[in-house]
Amino acid sequence: MSTAAHSAQGSPTAPAAAHKPKTLITLLLHNRLAALGLVLILIWTVTALIAPWIAPHDPYLTDMANKLQAPSGSHWFGTDNFGRDIFSRVLYGARISIWTGLIAVAISFLIGVPLGGVAAYYGGRTGTIIMRLMDVLLSFPSLVLSMAIAASIGAGLTSAMIAVGIVGIPEFARLMFGQTVSLREKEYVEASRAIGVKNSVILYRHILPNALAPLMVQATLGMGFAILTASSLSFLGLGVKPPIAEWGAMISEGREYIISGQWWLVTFPGLGIATSILGFNLLGDGFRDVLDPRLRSGK
Repeated sequence: MSTAAHSAQGSPTAPAAAHKPKTLITLLLHNRLAALGLVLILIWTVTALIAPWIAPHDPYLTDMANKLQAPSGSHWFGTDNFGRDIFSRVLYGARISIWTGLIAVAISFLIGVPLGGVAAYYGGRTGTIIMRLMDVLLSFPSLVLSMAIAASIGAGLTSAMIAVGIVGIPEFARLMFGQTVSLREKEYVEASRAIGVKNSVILYRHILPNALAPLMVQATLGMGFAILTASSLSFLGLGVKPPIAEWGAMISEGREYIISGQWWLVTFPGLGIATSILGFNLLGDGFRDVLDPRLRSGK
């Protein structure tokens, strides 16, 4: 029988790494903090999806006659310096923030995971160069590095996504590197190599599935980091530009009115950032508790 046939029929099967979806969800719901995080994420996700239908006002419609109005029955979160409804803008801001987080984490995952896997599996000069490059990126403060990248590309939503995504690559690369180092000597990997399975297939079919648990945790925590960093870039003028409804940009526009007493301009977008980050962090911690056998056995 040919090597290809062995690869297709006789390749050892790696142990299953993931829980059944029902079991995972059940375990998460039994973790109160993780359940709270999941609820917060669901609220903001649903809000982002249905914002055009539930927003009481056009988030971009200016009304100078009603600018800087305090929260009231007609404007639940008040109005900004252009008379725009802040409640509607916060709802629309969720769409920008969550979308930015998803794209940024996807960039980090899709680049960082292969780099870390290749560096650990093949080792040698290639692995050393890759991981030293990751160390260089990690040596810079995340916000400073993202500011430099965004400034070099040019301000805008796409630039913010790319900048935040690049900053997150080393975290995924180092995590995948550690997982691959611990998995590459397992019996099922050795057996696959012995029968001639390609290295790329081993990485994709055997090592990656068994490394998904910590990667899921990092992706969830990375969403909170991405939302915070993207909002920071917008606040500093390197991300989303006004009048686009984005939480960081809204805080940037409203910060000069805090001293004069218009607290609602920054409070409600700030709460949006805080609660979304809290949700992803709590869910990430819950994933870690559920997916780590040592933590489960200790409870």
